[in-house]
Amino acid sequence: MTESQGPAHKKDMTRRRVIMAGGAVVAAAGVGAGVVATASAGEEKGAASGAKAGQGEVCYRLTSETTEGPYYIDADKIRKDITEDKEGIPLTLRLKVVDSDTCKPLRKAAVDIWHCDALGIYSGYESMSQGGPGGGAPPSGAPTDAPTDAPTGTPTGTPPSGGPGGGGGHSEPTDDERYLRGTQLTDRHGFVEFTTIFPGWYQGRAVHIHTKVHVGGTMTDAGYEGGHTCHTGQFFFAESAVLDSAKEEPYSTSTTTRTTLTEDTIYDRSGVAGGLLKLSYRKGGMVRGVTGSITMGVDPDETHDGTDL
Repeated sequence: MTESQGPAHKKDMTRRRVIMAGGAVVAAAGVGAGVVATASAGEEKGAASGAKAGQGEVCYRLTSETTEGPYYIDADKIRKDITEDKEGIPLTLRLKVVDSDTCKPLRKAAVDIWHCDALGIYSGYESMSQGGPGGGAPPSGAPTDAPTDAPTGTPTGTPPSGGPGGGGGHSEPTDDERYLRGTQLTDRHGFVEFTTIFPGWYQGRAVHIHTKVHVGGTMTDAGYEGGHTCHTGQFFFAESAVLDSAKEEPYSTSTTTRTTLTEDTIYDRSGVAGGLLKLSYRKGGMVRGVTGSITMGVDPDETHDGTDL
């Protein structure tokens, strides 16, 4: 399955669960007057609640396994701050990983994230990326995770029709840049936190962040090695937050056609269970920073490396 294939092609994951813990998202105490707090913008409807998991935690069915896309690079940058010198709205990404069967935190799981910069460029693949002012297309024949029938005008809110387009298979890096990529081990409570920037967009995809969760491996001087990948997914952003980001530089300088959340062929419209982040930022002051949070339920005994869909 390529990254452009829709939710109809996804494996049935109904026997697995994910917890959306109140403590794992933006703390209620931090959401007051003058603060924008958004989780779903009406997109949570697909998360069917299950049994109580204690202390206000509710189990949800997991529907968020996705393809890894063409721009993955093995976890070799063990770090919290992945920004390097990239400009953009500061983003603090707070993630919690739990066992989808026991609802307990997973300790020492390696959480890997990667995403494009404010103008849609991926490190390691700068010559292939579709971002940047003008939305330059990749070289002929270069793999891409954008559907070929991507909207060419103002977003209409209607998902694109037609079959999958573009190659979703992995591509070898074309340069040595590694900004906006990093890996960390979860603490005993299952948490990791990354310092990065709010991603931009490129033609054919809504704003998103890729993630993988690895278990059973070890930390070495070269990075995280061994074990297996038990989850491959993507995080998404409410449309209202993306529109707020588009008012700020350098996002506002992009002329790339933007795909909305409802037009995206990867997001399955199940809200938080499908990877939609809880976001918090000062109203009218997004440029000062955004906090994004989510809990991921994974089955550490299974393998989902993004090529099994």
